[in-house]
Amino acid sequence: MLLGAAGRIPGDWRNITPELLREVADEGFGALNIVVQDPLSMGSQAAIRLKAMFEEAGVLVGQTNGAYGGGLVSPDRRKREAAIEFARRMCGLTAQLGSPNTYLRPGSLNPNGPWLPHPDNRSDEVFDRLVDSAREFCRAAEDEGVMVAVEGGAVSPLYSPRRVRDFIEAVGSPALGFNQDPVNFVGSLEDAYDTTRLLAEFFDLTGEFTLGAHAKDFTVVDQLMVRFEEEEIGSGMLDHVAFLQGMQRVCPDGHVLIEHLPPERYADAAVEYRKYASIAGVEWDNQIGGNHGKS
Repeated sequence: MLLGAAGRIPGDWRNITPELLREVADEGFGALNIVVQDPLSMGSQAAIRLKAMFEEAGVLVGQTNGAYGGGLVSPDRRKREAAIEFARRMCGLTAQLGSPNTYLRPGSLNPNGPWLPHPDNRSDEVFDRLVDSAREFCRAAEDEGVMVAVEGGAVSPLYSPRRVRDFIEAVGSPALGFNQDPVNFVGSLEDAYDTTRLLAEFFDLTGEFTLGAHAKDFTVVDQLMVRFEEEEIGSGMLDHVAFLQGMQRVCPDGHVLIEHLPPERYADAAVEYRKYASIAGVEWDNQIGGNHGKS
């Protein structure tokens, strides 16, 4: 596996510079994701230059992440078609960059954001719309020869390991896989206090579809109403050893991308994560990245 980062260089792909990429490599990361606000903003020459910049720094182009919001499940056909067209363009861009996969965000009916709850997100109607949208997304991926990595979470239409598997099987595309991010799925105290069980369920039901992962941590907030918050790796409740062992078993060639931290905190997170990897018996395959992330 390769230890990488998502969000280490904040903002759009245009914020990436050779100097920042060298910092990424020096901190022990062998891959970095690329965020794209508008795929038309990156022409062929820009893609070539960006790819060369990564190669010079010894960092692999990681997962591409398009900012198309929650439109794939919108009841408005025009919004769905716009999101699908955005996704098609992301597939072409992903092929040009040589990225391992592009990200599929399931979205939400909540108008305030694609990762916010809505009472109808778990409905069969929303699920069916997402399946239809994803089939069109994946046709473009198949044509371009790239993979699509869907993610989910407790507030989204893909809210459990079973729902994720049902979705992947319903879409039925060889280009569709799963991006493991177990923290997103913590939806109860039972999950929070036994993440080892939750992880086992995920790897049992979705392991064969796994393309890579995002890494972060969480905690239970001390208050009457149940509330969870993200936490820095090493200070939270996720069983990282079990997670890394599971990833090594089902996806030994995947990228594990640390995410959701201020830029200055990624280096420390990498140190903490390598400690868990050592316990799990995982050695990072960061040869292209200069072996910075070797456990």
